[in-house]
Amino acid sequence: MPAHAPEDTGREDTAHKDTGRDDTAPEDTGRDDTAPEDTGHQAARRVVGIVRETLGEDAVLGACLHGSAVLGGLRPTSDVDVLVALTRPTTGGERRALTDALLAVSGERAYEGPARPVELSLVVHDEVRPWRYPPVCEYLYGEWLREDFERGHTPAPAPCPDLAPLLTMARAGDLSLHGPRPSALFDPVPEADLRAAIVAGVPGLLADLDGDTRNVLLTLARILTTLRTGRIRSKNGAADRLLGELPQEHRPVLVAARDQYLAGEYGEWSELLPAARAHAAHVAEAIKRASSD
Repeated sequence: MPAHAPEDTGREDTAHKDTGRDDTAPEDTGRDDTAPEDTGHQAARRVVGIVRETLGEDAVLGACLHGSAVLGGLRPTSDVDVLVALTRPTTGGERRALTDALLAVSGERAYEGPARPVELSLVVHDEVRPWRYPPVCEYLYGEWLREDFERGHTPAPAPCPDLAPLLTMARAGDLSLHGPRPSALFDPVPEADLRAAIVAGVPGLLADLDGDTRNVLLTLARILTTLRTGRIRSKNGAADRLLGELPQEHRPVLVAARDQYLAGEYGEWSELLPAARAHAAHVAEAIKRASSD
């Protein structure tokens, strides 16, 4: 998961509950009867179309949703989180072409006009099934990286522990955009690998606290509640769960973060930063204890 995001990073790759769904994929009918028809779904379909056009039909084995779309619905600032499984590795030229196409359609600064931000992850299927840790991400696009992309940087394949919660969340949602359902495409991620992956992201989150306060506080809440319960929750759901357990002095900033998220707002945090830092330190220490249980 990225360390910092100017919009909603999606920071959904932090927890999982395996639903125990049947790993039998339905025949691909060419329609998608599994995902909600809203603006996020339309954007996701467009992204999948861009991938298929750029890489070729034979390169795309399957595509699915994860993140907010499978955790109770998209909020006003939520990313559209798309995961695509490929039959082969990509070339540098393909990744550059894909990046240029996404810059045109993703986020407030999209070249074709403001749009919901997109987070796109590509994996080569043989690199993640059978499962191994850390998995390799073939390509990652997110709006927090836009300035680098506009300067000509092209994402390259790299090990990515964040794929552990992403894949498990995709399996839990089991919403296909193209091809088999995620529960058929991907193996379950072992609990130990999932826990290691979400805890590994804590230092990066703490480093981002001052610049992305709202999302960092909510993501820390999700990590802690997942470690304690084994269940992935929406950002606001994780906050609600944690609020009842927090000392009184650490509650107000989490309430503020939750309410801003639900309203699709980014409030002013300068006066609240001392309290937010104290809250984050308290939750980080609780995560450390929970991860050793």
